[in-house]
Amino acid sequence: MPINFCSQCGSSMIKKIPRDDDHLRDVCSKCSHVHYENPKVVVGTIPIFEDKILLCRRNIEPRKGKWTLPAGYLENGESVQDGAVRETLEETLARVEIIAPYRMFNIVFVEQIYMMFRAKLLSDDYGPTPESTDVRLFCEEDIPWDEIAFDVIRRTLEDFFRDRADGHDPTPKGNGYPFQVKDLAFNPERILL
Repeated sequence: MPINFCSQCGSSMIKKIPRDDDHLRDVCSKCSHVHYENPKVVVGTIPIFEDKILLCRRNIEPRKGKWTLPAGYLENGESVQDGAVRETLEETLARVEIIAPYRMFNIVFVEQIYMMFRAKLLSDDYGPTPESTDVRLFCEEDIPWDEIAFDVIRRTLEDFFRDRADGHDPTPKGNGYPFQVKDLAFNPERILL
């Protein structure tokens, strides 16, 4: 979305490549303030209870009526862990405890970074919210795979159940990278959101 006026002084913005930069940016015509546009960070959880995970049916667009893991945009002044816990509560009324980071996806074509955490569901107190029409625990074989809202969520779930079946515990040990980073490229044959 184009920036028309400077957030610092209110003057009009122009497109140009600032000195010592290599990207076309919105720059103030008067005070030279550079407005940077950066990716949005989406944080969420895989709420785990025994052999099941908690999913919610979306009550908002996009993909209203489809199932997803609880996730949403990180707020300013919030850690990724706190954001994931907040989004889980907002979408499912569930209280969770973060176990560990699980997956990070770079979705360049929509300028988003997804960061998903494994989380322990602390009680069976969960339910619908204004953002979700239904909230349920699912074992792997009962997940409505053809009704998953976003490909990034499908991939997270597939990885999670594959890791669990293989006996792989992705909890960080030592100084190793604690989770996998995956890049999702645009494929016009399949929407990868």
